[in-house]
Amino acid sequence: MLWYSIRRFNLFIITLLILTIVGFSLLRLDPASPWLKVGFWHGWMLYLNDLVHLNFGISKAGIPIVNELAVVFPATLELCTIAFLMSVIVGIPIGTLAGMKQGKWIDTIISFISMSGYSAPIYWVALLLIMAFSLHFQMFPVSGRYDLLYQVHHVTGFALVDSLFVEKQYKAQAFRSVLEHLILPCSVLALAPTTQVIQLMRNTVTDVMTKNYIRAARIRGLSINRIVFQHVLRNAIPPIVPKLGVQLSSMLTLAIIAESIFNWPGIGRWLLEALSNQDYVEIQAGVIVVGTLVLSANILSDLFGALVNPLVRKEWYANK
Repeated sequence: MLWYSIRRFNLFIITLLILTIVGFSLLRLDPASPWLKVGFWHGWMLYLNDLVHLNFGISKAGIPIVNELAVVFPATLELCTIAFLMSVIVGIPIGTLAGMKQGKWIDTIISFISMSGYSAPIYWVALLLIMAFSLHFQMFPVSGRYDLLYQVHHVTGFALVDSLFVEKQYKAQAFRSVLEHLILPCSVLALAPTTQVIQLMRNTVTDVMTKNYIRAARIRGLSINRIVFQHVLRNAIPPIVPKLGVQLSSMLTLAIIAESIFNWPGIGRWLLEALSNQDYVEIQAGVIVVGTLVLSANILSDLFGALVNPLVRKEWYANK
């Protein structure tokens, strides 16, 4: 496990350094950039030193980038985290059911719905949900993080947590408002990853159901619930853990579309505004932050997957 972790960490560092070269090159696209006055590699070393000290530069509006990131980054992280939890909570049981009923009508229906959800464009689904649940039924708000009626102060950056610091008489209403604003964007963002989790879980459960220890458990007369929880899930979930990190990474890219549609004040919408304003300092900061988060999600999922699934480590050592 130690050598496997070192290898993954080295890959993370190398990829991150390549990402910083991309970010530094973006800064040099601006004709007025002071980085054009220094050599590329010498400037890159100075740029790395600034990144280590969380100095991302100053935006065109004269605001330090780190102050802007402190506002928009937690909003995106909160949105993606809740959407990821939704995809896992919904995807694993449904995928398990499809794998247990392979070839039957319920498996066919689940597979059809999951493929349809995966094929549907995220912006189209978002607009449909807004038209149905916001404009027609008026169940959920159209945009934003909470109603402007409540003064939710920026404490942690996570609206669910910050709503708990509202005045006592409005605390429950503010928390409910934040939840209502989260439902639609999280549902849209979780749609594609949920379908992937369903397919991954279905395939692994189908494979586990063919193993001899499952047949032995049935011969022993164990109940179906005991077989599922003690044998099927324990052996089906570990192989898909590293692939869940990929789903979380895809959410970060889909969040750019979801945030622009639901007017969510996250890093995705912030990046789109930086592109429209041609603010290269903000663009490079967004690329570095999003890229680092994607790499961190992948490396952590790989390490956790190797921790819960010894076959991953054995396969690596066998191919070493």
